Amino acid sequence: MKKTLALASLALLLAGTARSTTVDPETEARVPALSSFHEVVYPLWHDAWPKKDVDALVALGPKIDAGVAAIAKAELPGILRDKKPTWDAAVVRLKAIAVEYGTAAGKKDGPALLAAAESLHAHYEKMVRIVRPALKELDAFHGTLYVLYHKQLDPFALDAVSKSLATLKEKMGPLSAAALPDRLKAKQGAFDSARVQLAAAVDAAVASVGGKDEKAIRAAVEVVHTRYQDVEKVFN
Repeated sequence: MKKTLALASLALLLAGTARSTTVDPETEARVPALSSFHEVVYPLWHDAWPKKDVDALVALGPKIDAGVAAIAKAELPGILRDKKPTWDAAVVRLKAIAVEYGTAAGKKDGPALLAAAESLHAHYEKMVRIVRPALKELDAFHGTLYVLYHKQLDPFALDAVSKSLATLKEKMGPLSAAALPDRLKAKQGAFDSARVQLAAAVDAAVASVGGKDEKAIRAAVEVVHTRYQDVEKVFN
């Protein structure tokens, strides 16, 4: 009996943990088809390409076609809605590279196939950067901002908006302290300036909640959203 109760308690605990750690796919900056494509790109770039192994590159052709087709059909999550034009253009280019790859593979044209493989790898990394922000701290900030801006303002929910703005204030701390990776150091000045403006906008929005004036709060949140977009533009 005790063993049964213990197992039941463990099951309830695990169920609760599963619910608490569930991620809303609309607020997760991820495209599963793009993530899965890494399983094709990795052997292409780290094995076949360095060895100039034409046969191996040819053999990867069907997997590349399937992966590109899956990416082309993929829907962006809501949190990436602002990036749809950039994403759509990138998909068009990816499909064109896949055609170049397939043509070279069909002819077993080594130089052309190696060039296409290099283009495919470079473009894949570009698409990953479209999906994932330059910094995890920026990603965390955006997750809360997305819910606030797209779900809590219409219909207006003062308590939820207030809590989200407090969370943004907390997340602004790590974002303000975050250092850019070496590959982005040239953008440090522009990034610093943009995030200072974002921090000021967050502070103003938090302060606006005290007045409980919906119009003023909406205007303050709009500024936060604009300042966040300014930060993102630094990396475009």
